[in-house]
Amino acid sequence: MPSDGAPVHELRDHVLFSALSDAEHERLLASAQMRRFSAGERLFSHGESAPHLFLLRSGCVKLYRLSQNGDEKIMRLIRPAETFAESILFMQTPRYPVHAEGVEAGELVALERDTFLGILRDSFPTCLAVMAQLTRRIQAHWDEIETLALQNSRYRVTHYLLGLAPAGILGRVTVTLPARKMLIAAHVAVTPETLSRTLRTLTDEGLIEVDGDSVTLLDVQRLRRHMH
Repeated sequence: MPSDGAPVHELRDHVLFSALSDAEHERLLASAQMRRFSAGERLFSHGESAPHLFLLRSGCVKLYRLSQNGDEKIMRLIRPAETFAESILFMQTPRYPVHAEGVEAGELVALERDTFLGILRDSFPTCLAVMAQLTRRIQAHWDEIETLALQNSRYRVTHYLLGLAPAGILGRVTVTLPARKMLIAAHVAVTPETLSRTLRTLTDEGLIEVDGDSVTLLDVQRLRRHMH
């Protein structure tokens, strides 16, 4: 691991690792690897043996599955400071449940699963804290599945935009779309045309402003009230 200290700071700031002691942080980082990736590069494939989970430092990564017909279903778009592949931690035979591919070139930290699991085995309080965070993540995934399955396209697009805003923001905030609109449309289960039309409608209603990849939510609370 490079000695610039940046990954240490990022791990300490992430909720999944915030309960680790100084010694546990050092133990995890000792086996961590920095990796650069390019756009279009496959990071891992569905069903592969899974020795690592990951923290994204820069760029964008898509997690996806392929249907029997070869159609791609995007499960998540990973942004910087987010982790992915955490679900392998407690698998008896860890294998990646999705494909992962770089959307935009970037850098990630690969964290050794066995090392992290060893830390959790050695510290019950740390294990409980990490499991609590994973449980919250699972609940968020269920909420997202409900949104995709039961809500209309306007709700799904608005819900996605609100999810890009930092927690606690109530007023005006500008967010950056982490990927091409075609990929975002696939992620929220709408056509690219429906995504563009919904963004135009929200703009016409004075709820957002769009400038390329930047979207300004003019009033987060008001936008939340007008999701339907």
